[in-house]
Amino acid sequence: MTIYEELQWRGLIESISDPALIEKLNAGGMTFYIGTDPTADSLHLGHYSSFLITRRLAEAGHHPIILVGGATGLIGDPRGTVERELSQKEIVFRNFEALKSQVQKLFPYPVVNNYDWMKDMTALDFFRDIGKYIGVGYMLSKDHVKRQMETGISYAEFSYMLIQGYDFKYLHEHKGVDLQVAGSDQWGNITTGIELIRKTTGDTVYALTMPLITDSQGNKFGKSEGNAVWLDRTKTSPYELYQFLLNAEDVMAVPYLKLLTFLTREEIEDIEQKHNAEPHLRLAQKALAKAIVTDLHGADAYEEAMRISEQLFSGDIRSIPPHDLLAGLKNVPHFTVTEGSRLLDILKAGGIASSNREANEFLNAGAISLNGEPVRDGNRTIGKEDAIDGTFLVLRRGKKKYYVATFA
Repeated sequence: MTIYEELQWRGLIESISDPALIEKLNAGGMTFYIGTDPTADSLHLGHYSSFLITRRLAEAGHHPIILVGGATGLIGDPRGTVERELSQKEIVFRNFEALKSQVQKLFPYPVVNNYDWMKDMTALDFFRDIGKYIGVGYMLSKDHVKRQMETGISYAEFSYMLIQGYDFKYLHEHKGVDLQVAGSDQWGNITTGIELIRKTTGDTVYALTMPLITDSQGNKFGKSEGNAVWLDRTKTSPYELYQFLLNAEDVMAVPYLKLLTFLTREEIEDIEQKHNAEPHLRLAQKALAKAIVTDLHGADAYEEAMRISEQLFSGDIRSIPPHDLLAGLKNVPHFTVTEGSRLLDILKAGGIASSNREANEFLNAGAISLNGEPVRDGNRTIGKEDAIDGTFLVLRRGKKKYYVATFA
């Protein structure tokens, strides 16, 4: 299977700018770049899907360059919703350093910053050397600009595609870049670069875009969507990442294996067959979680996430870090209680028992535990000294039914 065929099979190709790119991809030897703006101090899972292509293409004999855009990060690209809030320079520069460090650990390829070649360019230089080659009608025809026009677009954001286009031109002329790779939402910006290079040098360069990673409803995984799963373990712990992937929808688990892992086609098809036969075993999700957590944080972090999951299942919750415990109980019922309430009243407040009689039945049968310890005294008053980390209580009814209570 050629690299192009593999990318297609994995669902990693949305569009290419020229059919001639297929042969060039299969032959190897291209220098390409992929970029992101430093709008945060960590990449998220949506970036991970895109940036994995650097490894795939590198293994096929191509040469990756990663751009972290300090200049474009100060402007913001049109999103089709609202204009990105302008960031202060010191925040952008701090984020750049954080992303550069993170990227080089995960994807050990050269990292460049477009601020380096944009910072000394004057407005006159920009208009003369870039702006005069790209028509306003051409820019207005781009889908991402059309969408933003409905809610308003600043001249700064309107010009974003020219800056990204110049990035392509600069890297083509100074680094030999002849291919830009990006998510499908960047198609208009990339093709502007292709047009600028054609008009100023006569050279032919290429574009490849990938589908954005989404759930089954088409919702993106990203910071702007409010559901970012961060690659920085201090922002999203390995256990949180493990749980997120373990809870992937059945219909999306196998597509995610193709997009987000380096498991072979034979391995994925074997998992898919078993997954379809017994989806309740969540074999695809388990393989997904193992591959990604191990790749990002190492085998030890994956084993620790597994251990925490087993402890939670067995009820041994006292040894689980509070942050990870809350992550594991994210989808169980949560409710608030008043400090000093009787345990009986707490059981009723959380819907754990419907009445005092039922609550006492559960307690007498040993079916209720508080923070992993069996409790039987319904008249016991509960205070913050009983809470985990001084903030929350974990109640369990039976073997699997968990609840989380916090003090009002």
